[in-house]
Amino acid sequence: MRATVRDVAALAGVSPKTVSNVINGGVAVRPDTKARVERALAELDYVPNLSARGLRNGRSGAIALTLPEMASAYSAELAQWFVELARERSWTVQLDQTGNDPDRERDLVSRARAHLVDGLILNPVSLSASVLASTEGLPPTVVIGEVEPEHVDQVHVDSRAAAEQVTAHLVAAGHRRIAIVGAARATAPTATSELRERGYLAGLAAAGIAPEPSLRVPLAGWTTSEAAAAFADWLDTNPLPDAVFAFTDSIAFGVLHVLAARGVRVPEQVSVMGFDDVDGAAFAIPALSTVSFDRRAFATAALDLLTRRIEDRDAPPQTVVIPHRIVDRASVAAR
Repeated sequence: MRATVRDVAALAGVSPKTVSNVINGGVAVRPDTKARVERALAELDYVPNLSARGLRNGRSGAIALTLPEMASAYSAELAQWFVELARERSWTVQLDQTGNDPDRERDLVSRARAHLVDGLILNPVSLSASVLASTEGLPPTVVIGEVEPEHVDQVHVDSRAAAEQVTAHLVAAGHRRIAIVGAARATAPTATSELRERGYLAGLAAAGIAPEPSLRVPLAGWTTSEAAAAFADWLDTNPLPDAVFAFTDSIAFGVLHVLAARGVRVPEQVSVMGFDDVDGAAFAIPALSTVSFDRRAFATAALDLLTRRIEDRDAPPQTVVIPHRIVDRASVAAR
């Protein structure tokens, strides 16, 4: 039989209310009493009845996190922070992915309306985020990533500004023919690819460099294998650029692989920069220059906004922009 709060209270010699205070926190309990309750909880292998709790307070103790994809190092690291930090708030996290498919995004959001979750954290596919045209019927929702409507809570890194700074950094190193890998596909542009390309173009314009359409390398998916295949095909018909701006570190790893396989020296012949500063970036050969930001702070800001939205559905929307910085490692050299 599953142990109840009353069973724990009887074993610890306290009231059920005291047991609840220890389990839920927020109410001070004497250290010796708390220790006694915790021993009883462990001895009885007590597991909270979340469904019963949800019936009492109208909450499930679960939130949903939806990302474009789960396979990349960036997504894995970000999801890990969300799971760990949500746990500190006594939330469980349901993970799902859209595959950068707007129809799938709409389906997942629709299911979030029906499922018993307290809130939704969504990384939208498109800038317009038509799926969020109205928040009516949605659970409390926070968007991670940049979208154009301002009627939802948002947390993001300024992709456009960061991409402009990457481009300026490469130009300052003496590079003019800068290829971008991860450019938006005409048939399925994503919010991140559009913004990073806009920043790249702004950086070129600021340096007085005319963009060359041939330096765009679109990708069907932002994976290392997809990047390697597409960049290898592009190199078959195009001369080496001065530098490559890969729109993620995972893309940059594919670019580095292709260049090494063809005997192209980085950074002596071609400089390479990424975006995200995943754990593996510092251990690439050569170590990857990239854009870095605090993912713990990113997840914390999103969970803070979600907590606020759950507690006050009518609060005005807020946007939090997480600071970023250029990390200059060994993959970029001055000419």
